[in-house]
Amino acid sequence: MNFKQNLLVRFRLDRKLLGLLLVWTSNFLMQAQVITSPNKNLSLQFELTTNGVPSYQLSYKDKSVIKPSTLGIEIKDAPSFMDGFSLTDSAQSLVDDSWNPVMGEEKIIRNNYNELVVTLAQAKNNNRYIRIRFRLFNDGLGFRYEFPKQTDLNYFVIKEEHTEFKLAGDHKIFWIPGDYDTNEYAYTTSKISEIPSLMKKATIEINSQFPIKDLAVQTPSMMKTADGLYVNIHEAALINYPAMSLNIDAKTFKMSSHLTPDAVGNNGYMQTDTQTPWRTIVVSDKATEILASKMILNLNEPTKYKDVSWIKPMKFIGVWWEYFVAGKSTWAYGKENNVKLGQDFSKLTPNGKHGATNERVKEYIDFASKNNIDAVLVEGWNVGWEDWIGNWKEEVFDFVTPYPDFDVKALHAYAASKGVQIIMHHETSGSATNYERRLDQAFQFMKDNGYNAVKTGYVGQIIPRGEHHDGQWMVNHYIHVAERAADYKIMIDSHEAVRPTGLNRTYPNWIAQESARGTEFEAMGGLAPEHTTILPFTRLMGGPMDFTPGIFQTDLSYYGTGGNQRVNTTLVKQLAYYVTMYSPLQMAADIPDNYNRFPDAFQFIKDVALDWDNSYILEAEPGDYITIARKAKAKNEWFIGGITDENSRTATISFDYLPKGTQYIATIYSDGKDANWNEKPQSYTITKVIVTSKSVLKQYIAPGGGVAISIKTGTASEVKGLKKI
Repeated sequence: MNFKQNLLVRFRLDRKLLGLLLVWTSNFLMQAQVITSPNKNLSLQFELTTNGVPSYQLSYKDKSVIKPSTLGIEIKDAPSFMDGFSLTDSAQSLVDDSWNPVMGEEKIIRNNYNELVVTLAQAKNNNRYIRIRFRLFNDGLGFRYEFPKQTDLNYFVIKEEHTEFKLAGDHKIFWIPGDYDTNEYAYTTSKISEIPSLMKKATIEINSQFPIKDLAVQTPSMMKTADGLYVNIHEAALINYPAMSLNIDAKTFKMSSHLTPDAVGNNGYMQTDTQTPWRTIVVSDKATEILASKMILNLNEPTKYKDVSWIKPMKFIGVWWEYFVAGKSTWAYGKENNVKLGQDFSKLTPNGKHGATNERVKEYIDFASKNNIDAVLVEGWNVGWEDWIGNWKEEVFDFVTPYPDFDVKALHAYAASKGVQIIMHHETSGSATNYERRLDQAFQFMKDNGYNAVKTGYVGQIIPRGEHHDGQWMVNHYIHVAERAADYKIMIDSHEAVRPTGLNRTYPNWIAQESARGTEFEAMGGLAPEHTTILPFTRLMGGPMDFTPGIFQTDLSYYGTGGNQRVNTTLVKQLAYYVTMYSPLQMAADIPDNYNRFPDAFQFIKDVALDWDNSYILEAEPGDYITIARKAKAKNEWFIGGITDENSRTATISFDYLPKGTQYIATIYSDGKDANWNEKPQSYTITKVIVTSKSVLKQYIAPGGGVAISIKTGTASEVKGLKKI
């Protein structure tokens, strides 16, 4: 055989081997891609169906969590990312690192996951491709769609996202109705199959609501399976994208993504290089591990702020609760019901009940100073409250003009002399366009007058008209406000905004949100005693909540206006909220006069920390009870909060997280033996005992009640004579 013949044979063999290699590679890529969590409890499997449709499934300790479920994005007026895919690349990696939040429930957060990234191409669309990125943590799964910049993919409009979550059974679920504009519904507990029959009753009338016509619930969606798994579905890093609700198929127990549309019915405007938020599934066979999960935070990007030294936790009181109870005072200054910006507000007829007066605010400042409270929130200080709601009016507030009886500079000087901050209030009445036009002027006004934090509000229908609170336009608005505030070193506490998705990591000055049914509803129909045993498993999965706890006068008939409205908790449960309802911004929400009536109970609010080194979820069951212990940041102090629903119970409280070999004084604030959320709610006892790391406390909690404990070191004389447990 000559040289040319030998070369030809070798070329034919090489081509054959190459062909076999290509066939093998193609078969390999078509096979299911499998990754497990670092602790091996969770397993994710990804594959393409015979039609090239992406599909995934998830299991926990060999129990099915998500059955084979399809993935895809439907595009308007263009070929969709739904089928016809081939797998062109697959890559796996392991990440194990840690980071330090600016403020949080833990000083150090571990970020440990196995990642699978699949690249999917559509031959029928000129090999246009996307990526799906999966991250499997010990506590759950996060995944998102990614759209790299490429020749045939620049701009596109999302018609709908078709992400499925096929559940393994008819789970118990804690849910609120799907709605584009409000999160402020009461929770319903039922089986998934029961949702259709309960939806009408659950969709109570709320200001500015826009219920989803399809059968849908909001996220975070918390479930418990018949065989004892806890499953939570939500999203992380909601940026430049509409919020996701979940369509419900009550017969097959399938959930699927439902995006909030804009004013013309589109669901998202995208430009490559871009991606969706993460879809999150937190899973465990222990309810305590659901509450301990930091997966949603881990899926958000680190902050890009170079200086975060100005971002601080704050404890505050405010001219607020008195507006809700018994008509004690009002936001509005005048009696008129038709006012316009630019008019002479000094000529309004005073209604005689305006709350934000110089004299009243000074009383709050004095109380804050006396009790080492950081700040005072003042609502109703600025002109426009006479007809602020219900008119869909664009220019309601200018955010810089005070009423005649509120002296901005004098009150700032007075507060500063007492070592107290004043928290600004910007109610937008839903007019985001007006707020954005005036944003820099408003923030400069704050900076000039010593305000370092603002509570924003979005009560009402959104302007631009036709947009929704949870749509892409408003999602970008909230982030814009946080970013612009950071330029002025201002912290944001947003109310009526889209539910949080862990963005307090990326924008740490977005210090807290409401975005759920909070304390104000105790004065507007009441909250069920179980409500706050559900919120940490739902709303708080995405970030800290400004729940506004601390109401001591729970029977609102006390104010003498008739009726039997009440706050459905014991006084001690209100103390426990400062531990169970995490937020670095905590309000002592009651009127100062009521704290003066119960100074020994108020001591816990004065003492409790806002920022933490460690948190220990001691016991929990959604809808029933929660007990949490936390170590104060950089202090040798711990605080415990325990709450229950309408049923009494005995909490088992361990102290094994305390340093060994040291005795501590535990001050226990507990419900009285005769206490009940609707009878004698102000019955409580305060006792001091000695605890060590070996101690275990069996503590009675009254119906609708709680327990609060502060733990500190003590001198020999302080310890002497105390009982040891």
